[in-house]
Amino acid sequence: MATIPWLVDVLRAAGVQVVVEGDWLNRMRPGDFNPIGVLWHHTASTSSATNPHPALNICINGRPDLAGPLCQALVDYHGVFHVISAGRCNHAGVSGGSGPIPAGDGNTLMIGWEIDYNGVDQEMTAAQYNASVAATAAVLTRLGRDASYARGHRETSTTGKIDPSFIDLDVMRADVAAKMGGGTAWSSIVDNTTAGRFTASAAWGVSTYSGQRYGADYRYADPVAVSDPAWYRFNVPAAGNYRVDAWWPANSGYNSATPYIVATTTGNRTVYVDQRVTGGQWRTLGTFALPAGDANRVAVSRWSSASGLVIADAVRLTRV
Repeated sequence: MATIPWLVDVLRAAGVQVVVEGDWLNRMRPGDFNPIGVLWHHTASTSSATNPHPALNICINGRPDLAGPLCQALVDYHGVFHVISAGRCNHAGVSGGSGPIPAGDGNTLMIGWEIDYNGVDQEMTAAQYNASVAATAAVLTRLGRDASYARGHRETSTTGKIDPSFIDLDVMRADVAAKMGGGTAWSSIVDNTTAGRFTASAAWGVSTYSGQRYGADYRYADPVAVSDPAWYRFNVPAAGNYRVDAWWPANSGYNSATPYIVATTTGNRTVYVDQRVTGGQWRTLGTFALPAGDANRVAVSRWSSASGLVIADAVRLTRV
């Protein structure tokens, strides 16, 4: 049976903060382990800044119906990787096949990250996501595989698993690919506090209410029958296709049909999003042809027929 004794060194070389949990080199399940990919999970436990890894003991020791270890590493609330095992773990079960991952024994085929959040009314933190992307890119590089070998449990499961919740797995793979490429793909983020890059009228308030915000704060406004857009300005380096991602904090009192306007080479395109859900992470609005130049490229409009506050937080462009 193969093991991955290089895991800690590879993670640390990628800038990931690591805590080694006991005798990780010898803690494993019996059976084959020849990994070709990385599988993301969520633990279903509620983590917090003061209780960052509530599922750690279970992931190490297992539970009555499933012997531990249950993953190679647990990712805590702060994005710290707790490395548990260098060998086979009970995390994946049977793989039904997904992308380049074949059907078969998922515990043989994949290294597993258990990301510690509950996945029902709690989403992955930005720290967890960023650390998991960096770790996945580093491990896949070590395995000689591309980003398509990063999967979510809900993609490979044969028993209806939902994890990891609230994550667009195609965006995750794109972010892993960009990281594996050394960050050579042009990408830029404009937040509502980015100097000279965000403009909004006085009707847009400032809030720090939600912990899901990107950066220090975000902007909000009531929906009205006029656009009154909050604009994000980008200096696009060359004409081409760009993926547009948006970040907003989610709340049941926010708008279910918030309009995002993308100024493309062929005119404005509008995409509607539900800001009551899937907050605190990058969500893809689509891929659009954009012209080169420094100009307002994405806006959040107040012109929504739905009730609830319209939110303007952060926008990211990535050349594809």
